[in-house]
Amino acid sequence: MPHRSIVITSPSFVEVDGLRIRIVQSPSDTGLPVLLTAPWPESIYAFNFIWEQMRGLGPVTAVDLPGFGRSESRADLMSPEAMGDFLLKVLDRLGIRRAHVVAPDVGTLAALFAASRTPERFESIVGGSGGVSLGLLGEPLRQIVESTRADFAASEGGEQVYQLVKGSARTTIPEAILEDYRASSSGQRWNEVADFARAYRRDLPRLEKLLPAIATPTLVISGKNDPFVPPSNGDFLAERMPHCRTEIVEAGHFVWEDAADTYAALVSAWISEGYRAA
Repeated sequence: MPHRSIVITSPSFVEVDGLRIRIVQSPSDTGLPVLLTAPWPESIYAFNFIWEQMRGLGPVTAVDLPGFGRSESRADLMSPEAMGDFLLKVLDRLGIRRAHVVAPDVGTLAALFAASRTPERFESIVGGSGGVSLGLLGEPLRQIVESTRADFAASEGGEQVYQLVKGSARTTIPEAILEDYRASSSGQRWNEVADFARAYRRDLPRLEKLLPAIATPTLVISGKNDPFVPPSNGDFLAERMPHCRTEIVEAGHFVWEDAADTYAALVSAWISEGYRAA
C-alpha cells in the first residue's frame, strides 16, 4: 500500500446560517469554482490524496457539511432534502454563483435535491458512493437506515469510525487524518448524524420522482466492491436522469482514497471537458 503525506493544510471556519462550517480553499484566477463536500463518516481530509489534482481545475473549496467532519451540527438539517437547501446557502456564503460540485457519499443526495430546485447553480455534479434507492442499499447501510438512536446509544462513534476506515481503506491513510475522522464522530456525534441516513426512508422516494427532471450533467463514480452502496445505485441514477454517466472503479466504499489516482483522473477529465458530452 502506497504511503501518502498530508497535503491539505490550514482549514478554517466560516459561519453559514448560524453554524461554524469548516472549509479549506485553494484560490485560483481561472476556471469555474469547484466545491467538494466531505463524505461520511470522514471529513474534508478525505480529499487529501486528490487535492493537488483538484487544485489544477480552478478555485477549489472543500467543505464539511453540518454534522459531518468538524462542522457544527443542527438536528433539522439531518436529512438529504434539508441538506440540499443548506448546500445552496454554502454557495451563497462563498460567493459562488455556479460551480462544479464534487459530492461523494451523503453529498450526492444533497446535491441532487439542490440541483432539482436551482439547476442554474450547478455546472455539473460528480457523485457516487451514496445510496439512492432503499432497495439497493448494502446491508451495513440498510441496518443504519432502519436503526434508531437507541440502537447505538452505547457506542463510541469515534473509535468505531477509526477502526472502520483504517481496516477498510486499501491505502495507508496518515494517522493524523484518521484522528480527524475519529474526532469528527466522537461520542454520540456519529449516532446523531446517522439521522441523515435514517431520513432515507422518507427522502429517497421523493428524490426518485425528481430525477427525470434533473438535467445537470452528472458523473457517478462507484466502487466495484462497495459493501455499503453497490454500483447498482449508479445505474439507478443513470436510468432515470437524462444526462448521467457512470464509472465503476476497482475499489471499496472509499473510492477517493482506495483508488485516488483513478478517481482524480476521472473527476479532472469530467470537469475539464467530459461533462459537456453528457
